[in-house]
Amino acid sequence: MRRHGHQRLAMPPTTTGAITPLACALVRARGIKLAPLLAAAGLTIEQIKDRAAPIAVHSQIRFLEFAADALRDDLLGFHIARDSDLREIGLLYYVMASSDLLGDSLQRIERYSSLNNEGISVRVRNNRTTAITFHYLGVDRQSDRHQIEAWLTAVVRICRRLANRRLISRRARLMHRRKRGAAELSAFLGCDVAFGADVDEIVFSENVQDMPVVSGDPYLNKILIRFCEDALSRRRATRSTLQKNLEDAIAPLLPHGKAHAAEVARRLGMSRRTLARRLSSEGLTFAGVLADLRVDLARRQLRDGDLTISQIAWLLGYREASAFTHAFKRRTGKTPREVRIGGRSRGGR
Repeated sequence: MRRHGHQRLAMPPTTTGAITPLACALVRARGIKLAPLLAAAGLTIEQIKDRAAPIAVHSQIRFLEFAADALRDDLLGFHIARDSDLREIGLLYYVMASSDLLGDSLQRIERYSSLNNEGISVRVRNNRTTAITFHYLGVDRQSDRHQIEAWLTAVVRICRRLANRRLISRRARLMHRRKRGAAELSAFLGCDVAFGADVDEIVFSENVQDMPVVSGDPYLNKILIRFCEDALSRRRATRSTLQKNLEDAIAPLLPHGKAHAAEVARRLGMSRRTLARRLSSEGLTFAGVLADLRVDLARRQLRDGDLTISQIAWLLGYREASAFTHAFKRRTGKTPREVRIGGRSRGGR
């Protein structure tokens, strides 16, 4: 079922995108005081330092506006997306870059964009051309200019990089209005941008879905897709309990080794002490929820023989496979290898 911009999430959408830290770096480089701009947007320097900690989408939108004013850069979002290292995008970029065809890459961004930004849903249509549209979820679309221009620019850059071709845009439309022109943005896209439109959309001049991805790696892609699916399965449109919220916050942080109480508490918008108190009131502990989640994810991943024990350990945030084996056996009474062998035996009966 498609989700459109008028639907609301039960909790304010968050983002793990790189645009806010990159904007902060520009502010610092100009010698402008950063803390007041962050505070005005409801953010802190500590949140920005922790690149794995999601922030509220509406806070990112507000901060980009404040930063653009301070930097006197009315195209800040475009400039950041045009000039930054695409690897800053993280997991979403790598799962796209390891796909076989550009059409596969676009399917990945359509399916997994919420892992980077819960406030934007991406849709792709292929006919004689390829059209990519962006829908806002749980966020007032008219509050934003810089974030959406950054997304549009980044998607075009990624497609060009992966296809190793300067793909030209046939049409570009954005819902917000601009008092000043956007000649740089139009020149980058290869077409004029229509502002004040009824949709946020970029359309390439050709159907790009069958273009090969120059960096394609099917083995890496399988691993990344599996992790994305596990993370996505834990994202629910409606979150009704603290434990579900906690699991949703932990899952994408595991491979980074950042699934610690302080980081997760920040994601949930509370202090570590408050999180511990609320968990205690429900008879839970952070360590217990984390351990159970790791076991749950491990059992699923062990059913797939394509992943080695070491790869599963990495996806779950363990530095060594031996640490994963010890923790799993302590929780289940069996080693990961024993569970895998047992699953194969049952499957062969």
